[in-house]
Amino acid sequence: MKKLENKTVFILGGLSEICKACALAAAKEGANIAVADIKSNKVDKAMLEIKKVNSKAIFIACDVLVFDQVQAAIEKTLSVFGTLDVALNNANIGNQSKIINNKSDKAWLKVIDVNLNGVFNVMQHEATHMAKQKNGVIVNIASIFGIMGLTSSSEYCAAKDGVIGLTLTSALEYATEGIRINAICPGFIDTPSLAKGGISGYAEVKKHINNSNPLQLLGKSEQIVSDFIFLSCDDSSFATGNIIEIGGGYLAI
Repeated sequence: MKKLENKTVFILGGLSEICKACALAAAKEGANIAVADIKSNKVDKAMLEIKKVNSKAIFIACDVLVFDQVQAAIEKTLSVFGTLDVALNNANIGNQSKIINNKSDKAWLKVIDVNLNGVFNVMQHEATHMAKQKNGVIVNIASIFGIMGLTSSSEYCAAKDGVIGLTLTSALEYATEGIRINAICPGFIDTPSLAKGGISGYAEVKKHINNSNPLQLLGKSEQIVSDFIFLSCDDSSFATGNIIEIGGGYLAI
């Protein structure tokens, strides 16, 4: 039997490279897939890929900062599939690359709003429903830079640290409600957004990043997937409140 057979997996930020890989993997494991994200030109291609694996998949346009849209996304998932068993939450935008005294309030608040408040918004609705059914799994995507600092990235680090704190506290609050809540903290993952941000798009920068972790490699989206599937299925039935770092040993330095 597949690990997520007939389970419904809701994926916030499902058009991102990492979450799309997780959606494909969950579909292969037999799950119904609800992808929620801001509508873009990526939608049709991504959903076609997912539906080739499992036709029971839907896309829901959702701005994570609009409370009513988040609520509607959860309700749509329930109306189509009848249940919400697993939620993967990835609310993520980059930051303004300036040291703290040169950052604008607007830039700071935008990153905090999306990356932290966005996860809070969706978790409220997910946890409310899962508590009613006394069962469920929530996996939040944070970052190794929620555990350590990164120059010129104070708002990003603060937001991801907040996601970790939210994960740990919620895991305590819902442990007796049958809900397991964990977080994955990726390091530098070789995605198009990383290249677009100038991180992996330049040979010298990429070389510097590779040399800064013990494995001397950038990660791949697929390397996040196995941990997501593990946390989502019964293999991890005793795991809650865990913060899993996947960064090539970056934190061991």
